[in-house]
Amino acid sequence: MSISPQGNRTVVSAVALGKVYQRGREQVRALENVTFQVQRGEFIAVIGPSGSGKSTLLNLVGCMDAPTSGTFQLLGRPVEHLTEQERTHLRREHIGFVFQHFGLIPTLTVAENVSLPAFFARRRLDQRVDELVEKVGLSHRRNHRPHELSGGEMQRVAIARALVNSPQLLLADEPTGNLDSATGEAVIVLFRQLQAEGLTLVVATHNPGLAAVASRRLRLMDGKLVTEEPREPRRERSESENQALPLSEESLLKTDIASP
Repeated sequence: MSISPQGNRTVVSAVALGKVYQRGREQVRALENVTFQVQRGEFIAVIGPSGSGKSTLLNLVGCMDAPTSGTFQLLGRPVEHLTEQERTHLRREHIGFVFQHFGLIPTLTVAENVSLPAFFARRRLDQRVDELVEKVGLSHRRNHRPHELSGGEMQRVAIARALVNSPQLLLADEPTGNLDSATGEAVIVLFRQLQAEGLTLVVATHNPGLAAVASRRLRLMDGKLVTEEPREPRRERSESENQALPLSEESLLKTDIASP
């Protein structure tokens, strides 16, 4: 699969993208005529009410599904007509996923959960796993299992797992949806740090705090892209936010201790 990861500033390019599902005799238009681009290093928030097409759009961008109409390129390669095997390879090599419900394997430790994508890619990335566990502030929990973790800790394990194969695009579907506001803020801080390091992020969210820190917001309504909104004028960060950047294990520990 020919992809030139560093030679193309445009990570995602979608033109007149559409997705139709067949439900019995009814056709459901989940997305219709959606056109947008995502440039390298951008942080894009996909917003809109439930049922507006946010998750469907993420599934298409993440090569989890194929569009019904339109054209779609990832890292300069057309992908709308790829086979399932080719889409699987593209996901494994270039995309990381974070989900609302964490998706951790309950019998595996933190470190083992983080290493799963590397295992399926037949790679030994022990040092990378150690670096990511430290990066998300969980070195003290590396041998714990999911039932021993808080919600915020589980989501940070899921983020580390999404990063283990060094993806060029990180997709997150409602990553703060199951978290209280304090632990959700820690996830926002982590996403901001990842963008500052050059990672491209596309996040579907109902969280206004998460949407507010994105480079741009794509607002969907009834499967259509109705507006593209730039980031609002930057406000002064609070003392707690200043302490949280750059991300440190100490700051995340404080968040988890304060969370129920």
